[in-house]
Amino acid sequence: MLSYYFHLAIRSLRHNKVLTGLMVLAIAVGIGASMTTLTVMHLLSGNPLPGKSDVLFYAQVDPNPNGAASRHQEPPDKLDYQSAIDLWSKHNADRQALVVESPVKLSAPDVKRPPSMGMLMSTTADFFTMFDVPFQYGGSWTGEDDARRSRVAVISSELNDRLYGGVNSVGRTLRLRNDDVRIVGVLKPWRPAPQFYDVAGGRFSQGQTADYYAKPEDAFTPFYTGLEVNDGHFEQFNCWDAPKVPGHLMGAGCEWIGLWVELDSKAKVTSYRSFLANYAAQQKALGRISYADNTRLRDLMDWLQFNQVVPSDVRLQAWLALSFLVICLCNTVGLLLVKFLRRSGEIGIRRALGASRRQIFAQCLIEASVIGVFGGAGGWLLTLVGLGLVRRQPVAYADLAHLDVSMFGLTFLLAVLVSAFAGTLPALRASRIAPALQLKTL
Repeated sequence: MLSYYFHLAIRSLRHNKVLTGLMVLAIAVGIGASMTTLTVMHLLSGNPLPGKSDVLFYAQVDPNPNGAASRHQEPPDKLDYQSAIDLWSKHNADRQALVVESPVKLSAPDVKRPPSMGMLMSTTADFFTMFDVPFQYGGSWTGEDDARRSRVAVISSELNDRLYGGVNSVGRTLRLRNDDVRIVGVLKPWRPAPQFYDVAGGRFSQGQTADYYAKPEDAFTPFYTGLEVNDGHFEQFNCWDAPKVPGHLMGAGCEWIGLWVELDSKAKVTSYRSFLANYAAQQKALGRISYADNTRLRDLMDWLQFNQVVPSDVRLQAWLALSFLVICLCNTVGLLLVKFLRRSGEIGIRRALGASRRQIFAQCLIEASVIGVFGGAGGWLLTLVGLGLVRRQPVAYADLAHLDVSMFGLTFLLAVLVSAFAGTLPALRASRIAPALQLKTL
């Protein structure tokens, strides 16, 4: 019976090609616009580290000693130098990583290429294991290198391509500003979206959140090594006491360092929360901070949601596109209603020959679904065009815009569901046509 209804649907669609084309176009345009924005939302709001995000936590303590914060406010997104070092040096987590980003001048002494500006991530050895960072050549430095402040570095695949033509550069020398470091590892192409490990302050400044979708840093060095070679070029997140030397923040009253910890059980999470609270209480007793109860420990996804990392313009575009899809849906309902009512005589004959209302309803609904399949194909093409336009936009996440398998399937599923929903009212109306009344007009 379904094949018969499908055959009837194809014949009906061929009978009025203009009306069929309008309905397919309405669905295709609505699906194309909505799927373009939904695909971007899907890529920007997804889990950057699936399978591990629930064991990674971001630690927060309020180090402000001036009592400016309220008990009802959130602690700062970054730690001051003393708090970060105190917490990290206790080693109360399975793994832990200090992170601080800074601009740096990069060059290679043995390559005839002018220096260029890039980004340096000063971190600790656990960073690469915690965040499943893939290596093309070599590997990470060790905890001993952290302690010895070794002059070593890991570089990105992009920097390796730019300086060394993509060959194995492990053992070669990289110059960071005026200091030489030895390359111990080269990353594979790695692009977490968002750049979760350096997220901070997004909820306060939505205009800057697109930076969280930029490419990872060009070079990574041991934490203390980075502080030494790039001293004077670090940016504070917030200060309650301005640094005496701009960019030199180690002894200043500024928040500028992030701390990530890995905790693989609920018991360890509870224990670490207690550790943060006890540390804050101790520092308050020493008179260094004001609020001992203003601490937080959020897992990775909670941290991203808290900082509202998806740009507000993307959210707005998604809502506008979905609203446009509703308008297209209403137009399709009207066109289907006209189409089915025009065939009232044919439907009346089928009813007189014994067809039930359910059979008429099923026939009309399958015809609407066939329109949805054609509309889905058109919507898929328009989605590809839309994502191509997104890739040309001057935004940090532009090169991330692509249609993956899940969104490809969703495009067709949404088209069929939308068309079936649009066809429900017209099909119901057509199934209630009185056959006697229509036969009298023939």
